[in-house]
Amino acid sequence: MYMNYQLILDETLKNLKGVPKLLLHACCAPCSSYVISYLSNYFDITILYYNPNIDTEEEYNYRLSELERFVKVYKTKYPVKVVSLGYLKEEYDNLVKGLEMEPERGKRCLLCYKLRLEKSFIYAKNNNFDYITTTLTLSPHKNSKVINEIGKDLENKYNFKYLYSDFKKRDGYKKSIILSHDYNLYRQDYCGCKYSKNNS
Repeated sequence: MYMNYQLILDETLKNLKGVPKLLLHACCAPCSSYVISYLSNYFDITILYYNPNIDTEEEYNYRLSELERFVKVYKTKYPVKVVSLGYLKEEYDNLVKGLEMEPERGKRCLLCYKLRLEKSFIYAKNNNFDYITTTLTLSPHKNSKVINEIGKDLENKYNFKYLYSDFKKRDGYKKSIILSHDYNLYRQDYCGCKYSKNNS
């Protein structure tokens, strides 16, 4: 059944009480830019930068520094801060062992989404957040339905509120490109792992 995740998000935002604490899993500054500009009008946001799929520590740190720079200079209605769990590449490598030949958007990618989202759910639940979501649905290269279904499964598993989204709707991706240009953000040309880099 087709689900309009933007309308579900609209309804959630309309019924919020006060300024809830949101844990926003983020993959990079460009994808985060639009999501921050949008959701910081409703939430006190902590960005969780947890991306063990990134192929090198240098790339990991560069993306993190760009995210921190954007958060520092971009003016928001409610606070935004960044937390990094560190470069934990072995967690990704162990997860995808044997799936090296999988195509992009195949089983390897699904496991990667789940790994990052599940770690984020655990962090959110252990640190007194009210909601969790991810910037991953902004990318036109990622299936929002798949990501939201993973979010729903984890919501049920951890009994914790997942904020459904399809941030590419309403020109979200286009707005992220404009923000990236305005703030001179580094826009990488691959998702993060060495497999996506080889296919870019």
